Amino acid sequence: MAAKVIITCAVTGSIHTPSMSPHLPVTPDQITEAAVGAAEAGASVIHLHARDPETGRPVQTPEAFMAFLPRIKQQT
Repeated sequence: MAAKVIITCAVTGSIHTPSMSPHLPVTPDQITEAAVGAAEAGASVIHLHARDPETGRPVQTPEAFMAFLPRIKQQT
């Protein structure tokens, strides 16, 4: 019998900025697309940080999370 695994994907990282990688999702649309893609690829857990779409820096406001969380929930 094959061993079961739980795959976790952190699509935004925690301290990363766009200057570190051009592939970092920062806008709500990009974060949604990356999270849904990870779920479709088999991730059971999606670990997310919100980003300021202008700077790419992490933000922790409820409004920033609400820009993408409902869409991810609807699509997964």
